[in-house]
Amino acid sequence: MHLKRIIYCNLAGLALFASWLWFSVWSLIDDRLFWFFNQFITSEHPVWTHFLAVVNTRYFDAASFFVLLAIFAWAISLDPRAGRFWRWLGVGLTMLVVAGLLAVATNKMTYGHPSPTLTFDNVDFLTDVVSFDTKDSDKNSFPGDHGLMLMVFTAFILRFGDRRPAIVSAIMIAVLSAPRVMAGAHWLQDVYMGSLSIALVVLPWVLCTPIAPRCVDAMERMAQRLNLPGARHAH
Repeated sequence: MHLKRIIYCNLAGLALFASWLWFSVWSLIDDRLFWFFNQFITSEHPVWTHFLAVVNTRYFDAASFFVLLAIFAWAISLDPRAGRFWRWLGVGLTMLVVAGLLAVATNKMTYGHPSPTLTFDNVDFLTDVVSFDTKDSDKNSFPGDHGLMLMVFTAFILRFGDRRPAIVSAIMIAVLSAPRVMAGAHWLQDVYMGSLSIALVVLPWVLCTPIAPRCVDAMERMAQRLNLPGARHAH
C-alpha cells in the first residue's frame, strides 16, 4: 500500500477543488475560453465549424474508443511477463468496473450546472450551422464524463503498464476532451477541476492499495487453475 502517494494525490485533488471553491479563476478562464471558440461557430467559418461538429459526434466517440483500445494493446505488447493476456484482461475488467461505479456515483451527485451554451444568451450553436447531429449542449455537464473516463484509463495504464503508453494516454485526455469544451458542451472546469479532482481523490484508493492488484491477480490465478491457453505457469 503506497500511503504517501494516496495522501499526495488526495491533497492535490482537494487543493484543486478548493481553488474552484474559493477563487474565481475558473469562472474567468471558462468564460473567456467559451466566448473565444464560440465566435468562430458561424457560417463564415465553414471548415472549422464542420470539423468541430464532426469531432463532437458519436462517430468520433467511437473512433476515440478505438484509439484507447490501440493504446491498451500497445501496453499489452510491451509487457514481457508470461500470462500477460490474462493479466491485462484482469486490468481491463477492473478498470471497467471502477469506471462504471464512478459513472453511477457522479450521476447521483446533487451538484450540477448546465453547459455554457445553455447558460449564456446570444450564443451560437453548432446544430444551427451544420446539417447533422452533433453535441453542443448538456443540461448537466459537471463533472466532464469524457474527461473522467479518460483519466481512469490513463491511471490504470500508468499503474500496470509501461510509461510510454501512459504518457500517450495522458495526452489523449486533453485531445479527446477538448472538442466538448470548444463546442461549449462542457465547461473547462468540468474536466480539469471536477473530473481531475474526483480522479485524484478516488483512484489512488483503488490503484495504490491492494484492491486493483488483487483483482488482476485473481484473473491470473483463475487462468492458472483452469489451465487456460497462455496462462502463466505456477511456480
